[in-house]
Amino acid sequence: MKKLKKVAASVLATVMGLSMAACGGGEATTQQGGSTTTTNAGTQTTTVSDNGAVVIDVYRRTFNLGAVDDAQVKKVQDAINAYIADKINVQINLHDIASEYEDKANLALNNGEIDLLWTAAWESTIGTKDLYAANAVYDITDLLPGSAVYGSMDANTWEASKYGGRNYFIPVYKDNVEGYDFMFRQELVDKYGWDITKVKKLADLEPMLADAKAEGLKYPFLTQRTAMFYRWYIDSFDFFTGDATSNWVAVDRKTNKVVDTVLTPEYEEFVTLMCKWAEEGYISEDDVTKTTDDTTTQTQDWGISWWTDIPNNGEANGRYGQQVAMQPASQRYMHTDSMLGSCYAISATCTPEEAQACVDFVGLLFTDQKLADLYTFGIEGEDFNYDSNGYVAKIADAKYNHSMWESASATVVTCEADNPYTAQMYKDFNSSALISCANGFQFDKSPVEAQYTACQNVFEEYGFILENGGYASADVKNIIQAYQAALDEAGYQDVLAEFQSQYDSWK
Repeated sequence: MKKLKKVAASVLATVMGLSMAACGGGEATTQQGGSTTTTNAGTQTTTVSDNGAVVIDVYRRTFNLGAVDDAQVKKVQDAINAYIADKINVQINLHDIASEYEDKANLALNNGEIDLLWTAAWESTIGTKDLYAANAVYDITDLLPGSAVYGSMDANTWEASKYGGRNYFIPVYKDNVEGYDFMFRQELVDKYGWDITKVKKLADLEPMLADAKAEGLKYPFLTQRTAMFYRWYIDSFDFFTGDATSNWVAVDRKTNKVVDTVLTPEYEEFVTLMCKWAEEGYISEDDVTKTTDDTTTQTQDWGISWWTDIPNNGEANGRYGQQVAMQPASQRYMHTDSMLGSCYAISATCTPEEAQACVDFVGLLFTDQKLADLYTFGIEGEDFNYDSNGYVAKIADAKYNHSMWESASATVVTCEADNPYTAQMYKDFNSSALISCANGFQFDKSPVEAQYTACQNVFEEYGFILENGGYASADVKNIIQAYQAALDEAGYQDVLAEFQSQYDSWK
């Protein structure tokens, strides 16, 4: 573990108030083999190993396991360090965190204990927008040219992932567009003879949900404790905030104007259906109370759910430990948030040496297949094996288990045996998407930040519950009115006006 490096939390607050480009210069202490020397980097410090490698703390989230096996993570960390020792002047401390990732990583970030972390545009607490707004990420624009990581992806990817014309995030090259599928457990499709190709809209699922309920399933329709209006209605609206907690504003694709989505016919239609389904026993209150978790989809307790469309949808079979079938629920769109649907960020509290080490590590991770497989799948022979075709076969009850999409580039990670893919599949998938009308627009919420946050809190009180069927269907109209009134009381009209003004200026 790194020794209380860089800055204390009080100093961090000061650093975050400064420009992210100001991460170089000044005087610092460097820990080296247990001794302390002075370097030129202000109050920040750089940790150096006994062999002279820059030590970086890497934080990532695990989605495929209910709990992290720290001993196995340490084994993976040590294997990575042994492999990269003669390739780059970097050594990592690997921190793998399960369901408490947002809170633990945020605390570690505030304490100056993180150098490199995984994040995403859709993440809460430490999502890309949160980190950027807090000046918590390092401006890597000038570190990219000529680097291995820059060369691993096309220039359009780097351009589309910018914030304010600068690069702060390193996207994982995967399915970098956004679209959604209906997801069915294949066992039920076969048993009941469901023709999923006829499912074009949510209401088409009702006969199948009735079968799932008759099957005695706890979750006929599993929302995965997610507010789903943002996803199911993406063909009607560009939810450019990239955050379900602020899906009360969007751009209407037909008019290209910012609208209050809560008052749209589409919203009433959707939440009425969800509440009706809950009354019929298709949606469990466990989704409303967020009792379900990331591993619920690995059980046989559900019938139908949702999936973010990717080139190799068969990846879900491995992730969920069972065969599933997909049917498109929307078209696919390219925008900044989809480009940053999985990415890495470097902490603004890094010294220049640490920032460079992070860029070097991700560069090797995105170009070296052995490192990418080790970081993604763990120890060969313990967590996975290569089959006769050279594909990855995960071992049952593996203690370390990640997926390509949240690890490294699809162009370098070995594909899993149950769903082979090629790098070209991803390139074709990304290039075939529609360009979203608000592509590149980033809302600056600072003029109305207090009202914006207050509206997000109102969403948790009304919107999340509505979208997970938590009210009587007969009360939906009244609840929507109460929801809108609460939003207005929180300052929603100020936020909406600011959205409209900024978007119109951007257009």
